[in-house]
Amino acid sequence: MRTIQTTDITENIRQMCIEANHYLSDDMKQVFNKAVDNEESPLGRQVLEQLKENLEIASSDMIPICQDTGMAVIFMNVGQEVHFEGGSITDAVNEGVRQGYTEGYLRKSVVGDPIIRENTKDNTPAVIHYDIVPGDKVEITVAPKGFGSENMSRIFMLKPADGIEGVKEAILTAVKDAGPNACPPMVVGVGIGGTFEKCALLAKKALTRDLNCKSDIQYVNDLEEEMLDKINRLGIGPGGLGGTQTALAVNIETYPTHIAGLPVAVNICCHVNRHAHRVI
Repeated sequence: MRTIQTTDITENIRQMCIEANHYLSDDMKQVFNKAVDNEESPLGRQVLEQLKENLEIASSDMIPICQDTGMAVIFMNVGQEVHFEGGSITDAVNEGVRQGYTEGYLRKSVVGDPIIRENTKDNTPAVIHYDIVPGDKVEITVAPKGFGSENMSRIFMLKPADGIEGVKEAILTAVKDAGPNACPPMVVGVGIGGTFEKCALLAKKALTRDLNCKSDIQYVNDLEEEMLDKINRLGIGPGGLGGTQTALAVNIETYPTHIAGLPVAVNICCHVNRHAHRVI
């Protein structure tokens, strides 16, 4: 059994909130630079060059990449041989978010009630997803999610007979409906299977998968490549102003499902797809 102090969790979350909002992850840098090289539209390339300059300024001057610094979404894979000391782990995570957003001068966008809508003034509470896994380590992913793209996400409760063609149509429908509102070029996270809520969680988690890591399932790899090609043929382009680079990547995650269902969720993210990853 390994003991981890909850103060260590707080400190790492604090740092990661600031890091994710100021620096593009390495995998995103690679696909973004590739998009700049591949964009065929002069206007689309101009938009991408401006976005690239914005990213460089954010990194060098410690300015948030985007004014919408998002709602903090936290994925935690907790080793079953880990024992936390020092209080509630959930309180520790939220304290890390509070410190990160206040000390990092990040915009506070969370309201305490969805109807009353009074700002909590520290961007808490976070949305936290825990998984218990083998081992004695804690893997943390912090993914601030802006709502320009979040609002464009969709769930489709397909029939099994709709099959993979129905899945493809659902993905394209979601992207078409999003259009310029998701700040393209976008990253498209897709969850297939499970239940109503499980496929949405899969889609969200898909956005945090390293874009250089491929699925172990061949048809998923093929589907990701096909969907990326079809999305980029839609002509939405960077900033929604037309072009060949509407999406930077499509990441798909799957899960077993019921014989009577085929749930599909599409969670779209903007061109920065912010996430920071650490193992403690």
